Amino acid sequence: MKVLLVFAHPEPRSLNGALRDVAVAELQRLGHEVQVSDLYAMGWKPAIDRADFPNLASDERLLPTEASKAAFGAGELTQDVRDEIDKLLWADVVILQFPLWWFSMPAILKGWVERVFACGFAYGVGEHSDKRWGNRYGEGVLAGKRAMLIVTTGGWEQHYGPRGINGPIDDLLFPIHHGILFYPGCEVLPPYVLYQAGRLDSVGFETAAERLRARMRTLAETPPIPYRRQNGGDYLIPAMELRPELGEPGAEGFAVHLSQEVGSSA
Repeated sequence: MKVLLVFAHPEPRSLNGALRDVAVAELQRLGHEVQVSDLYAMGWKPAIDRADFPNLASDERLLPTEASKAAFGAGELTQDVRDEIDKLLWADVVILQFPLWWFSMPAILKGWVERVFACGFAYGVGEHSDKRWGNRYGEGVLAGKRAMLIVTTGGWEQHYGPRGINGPIDDLLFPIHHGILFYPGCEVLPPYVLYQAGRLDSVGFETAAERLRARMRTLAETPPIPYRRQNGGDYLIPAMELRPELGEPGAEGFAVHLSQEVGSSA
């Protein structure tokens, strides 16, 4: 397989850096091709601004969605963005690796998504009618690819449990899993989450490393999170609400978008 690992941590000697090296070494040992986009090392520009659209007239308002679509359609996206799009198209598996900062991904990785997932490429595509509402949520340019997260966090696992103060980890990661990766078509695998990252000793690291190696060995076989496909009949179009007869009576929130129960995160 071809694997793209997008890495977002500013310190190469960090725990995240060590885990990245473990994942890459195991993937290569298995014979997979690997590319790493190390965003901090690359000096990735996270903010969308006029510099992203050099052909936009100086007196024209910057409307990011429209400018992104026009630039993508005309082949005028900046070279750094085109390079990352090429990597995404090349990959069979996309891994996003990051520390959980303020309940989300670091700004540099969010900026990678905002710039690389261009309009006309990852969103804003497909037929919009009373039968379909675009190629998204299970369909799209990344359909057929697998994706997963490697996440570290300082909190205890119980802090992110069903009754934990921080909220369930699956809920915290839902906007990334469902809204960023499933949206353009990826099959999203359960995440690899390492808790109490700042308290890990050498024994704990080797245990965590072996667990990560096991996940790399099973990338092709791990069942994806069973999200409902938008255009598969489960949603009313164009309201985009789950049909009332589906799901548990009175159920609401993120879990209603699962077609069946899913186990806890690895």
